[in-house]
Amino acid sequence: MANRLILCDCLGSQTIDAETIGKASGLKCSRVHTALCTREAETAAKYIAEGDTIIACAQEAARFEEIADSLDRPAPACIDIRDRAGWSDDADTAPKMAALLAEGMIAPPAAKSMDVTSEGLCLVIGASGVADAAAERLADTLAVTVLLTDEADLPLSRAYEVIRGQLRRAEGTLGAFRLSFDGLQTVEPGGRGEFTLAPPQDGAETQCDLILDLSGETPLFPAHHKRDGYLRADPGDPNAVAAAVFEAAQMVGTFEKPFHVVLEEHLCAHSRAGKTGCTRCLDACPTGAIRPDGDHVAVDPRVCAGCGACSSLCPSGAISYDAPPVSHDLRRMQRMAETYRTAGGTAPRLLVHDDVHGNEMISLAARFGRGLPGDVIPLSVAALAGFGHSEMLAALALGFASVSILPAPRTEREPITREIALAEAMAGPDAGDDPGTRRIALLDIGDPEALSDHLYSQTRIAAGVTPILPMGGRRQVARLSAQALNPGAQEPIPLPEGAPYGAVHVNTDSCTLCLACASLCPSGALMDNPDLPQLRFQEDACLQCGICATVCPENAITLEPRFNPADSALSQEVLNEEEPFACIECGALFGVRSTVERMMDKLAGKHSMFQGGDAARLIQMCDDCRVQSQFHSADNPFAMGEKPRLRTTEDYLSKRRDH
Repeated sequence: MANRLILCDCLGSQTIDAETIGKASGLKCSRVHTALCTREAETAAKYIAEGDTIIACAQEAARFEEIADSLDRPAPACIDIRDRAGWSDDADTAPKMAALLAEGMIAPPAAKSMDVTSEGLCLVIGASGVADAAAERLADTLAVTVLLTDEADLPLSRAYEVIRGQLRRAEGTLGAFRLSFDGLQTVEPGGRGEFTLAPPQDGAETQCDLILDLSGETPLFPAHHKRDGYLRADPGDPNAVAAAVFEAAQMVGTFEKPFHVVLEEHLCAHSRAGKTGCTRCLDACPTGAIRPDGDHVAVDPRVCAGCGACSSLCPSGAISYDAPPVSHDLRRMQRMAETYRTAGGTAPRLLVHDDVHGNEMISLAARFGRGLPGDVIPLSVAALAGFGHSEMLAALALGFASVSILPAPRTEREPITREIALAEAMAGPDAGDDPGTRRIALLDIGDPEALSDHLYSQTRIAAGVTPILPMGGRRQVARLSAQALNPGAQEPIPLPEGAPYGAVHVNTDSCTLCLACASLCPSGALMDNPDLPQLRFQEDACLQCGICATVCPENAITLEPRFNPADSALSQEVLNEEEPFACIECGALFGVRSTVERMMDKLAGKHSMFQGGDAARLIQMCDDCRVQSQFHSADNPFAMGEKPRLRTTEDYLSKRRDH
């Protein structure tokens, strides 16, 4: 790991406290340079040649990489402390600089990916004129088929194929689109005059690698901008069409597709025995990459766009974000908070953003405006919708005074607002009713200057919490963080509807202890007692999936979304219990007394199978005694008559001698 930091004040435009940064980050700092990328490039080359170097400048990372290439040395790590910290109206930014440098030294885990191959089979959809022109430009690079959406004359070019018909179904992604048509007509190229079309054919199916949709109609896919290989442009905008054509021409070859999420099927609480439970990921997935698959769900990694909403909403941890994993972001936040405090800072604020729109907003705010306040530490994450309530609570419990989420224009808001509401409830009451004192907020701001103004105008809140060590899965981290934010709390905290934490309440007057709920509970929160007729419950394990309430034949179960910070949530409590029934033959305890008595009342002497006294007694026997009683009865159903004598070799030979 590099441990020497090369500092530059960018032509004196920022103030850098090398001593504070070095002590807090553990890095050996150089003197503060002023123009490493230009006048002092030779000095930068010397540092790079020596190796083991971090340069505190991200803007000119490409230039430093070129210098490294010319010296046949590895490219140095480049970390931005200028846009994110140095260019600010606040004078003291050293603690934030140290925090950003310490976080930047954490090596990201290796990414997992799969190969996606496109051979260039392209379907262009649109009206004659726009679609034909696009096909002509692509024909030299791709194998193009045009689906005409109007009745204009057919083009005479054979550089590409032309079809007409109704596209009934489209699914798949780059390199693997599957299409279904009705009324499909292909060109008959023979004969003189205009081309004609073959007779229509219903149910025709085909495949292609990419789709260029110039129809101007409803997109073929939900969240179409996230669908790899599906390009869409307004046919009335020549610039947009040209850009889409250019992009389509590049989609030939083999590409790496990241594995965004990991699915552990045995943890999934989607359904049991055909009874649907949790559907949070199915409801939230914008691309339709998640589908039911028996008792669990299945994720199509080729369609998954990596928004992360499924990971943040999954109550059991069956789906977890893996590019990078949640543990990596928790470690980054922990390192930033610790380093900030070590450098003398107090009560930092966390600004969570994506790595494209958010970085651009921060850069513009710094270059042309007031920049970020000195106590606002930006955190770039791969998937904003994947930054759920666990991470929000963990940030507060690590010592951040507040957490703000800065979405991009196309970021899905609904999962984020849902997780913010849950995190706010679990974090306990804010400092007041003033919106400026809210500890968790969504900053739906699209102007860089407005972003700066908002952050500077926020009321500074004290952290007021002893930092925790985030360990375990997301549920464990959320619980640990919520307990730290509600010290000494013992009463349950009400949560919004649909929260993945809560209690199960049983109407004991209706419950018959059939234990169907316990047998189907996917998390083991509901349990039976093998020794007594009891229904037990462990609140900490409950996912609030609702399978128990759905499967209960007596409608005796209701759910209450809440968070119980007390240790009692980790122990088992008895929701319902009854007196067991003693076998009338051996005295062994079995079943529930009230159930056996109801069966006797309804069946004994009233049902054809239980007319006799001995038959009715079977209801009151345990399994072993019931079998014994039937076996020894006169009409024993297990009796099979006298066992036939075994035929031996002597029998066979004697029969031959007799003949």
